[in-house]
Amino acid sequence: MADIVDFGEFRSEHLELRVFGPWKKRFGKTFAKETSLEDLSDKVLLYLAQPGEEGTHAIYEFAMGVMNLGLGNKFDYLEKAQQYAVMEVHLFLADLFRFEMMRRLGWLEPLSCAGRSLIELVEQFDRRKNFWRETPPVLSKMHPDHSCYMQLHERDREGFIRRLLPGALEIFKRKNAT
Repeated sequence: MADIVDFGEFRSEHLELRVFGPWKKRFGKTFAKETSLEDLSDKVLLYLAQPGEEGTHAIYEFAMGVMNLGLGNKFDYLEKAQQYAVMEVHLFLADLFRFEMMRRLGWLEPLSCAGRSLIELVEQFDRRKNFWRETPPVLSKMHPDHSCYMQLHERDREGFIRRLLPGALEIFKRKNAT
């Protein structure tokens, strides 16, 4: 008697393998289609939040997997429009990884998209990117510069938070240096 194959489950497992296979090798951790920002370990988050080629490549390979564009090392062979789409998703995810790092330091309030799966964030990016751009992170009331932040015009607050990123990266790096 033949086994019955659940194509939905097959597609889901194939998606997980395509999207997270390179990360499983890179980080030695298992990820699932439900993996969200909050599910990432501090070490993985730090790797992805740091500027530079390594983190960029890891984000490209993830985005390209979700977008079904092949392996990350094939980025240079994509059409220009596809490269632009991957770069736009990369910038969005890199911001989210950095903001999540700052949230874990207690510097930011939870992000509006924090509970969503990473795959879902990429799949919905084109539809929701304007909403996510229009809902910037919010500095935590516990941050020592919160009163200065509150005196700024709304348009200037995101810039204020972005200027905190280098210091946040250093503190998060020291906190996770083991």
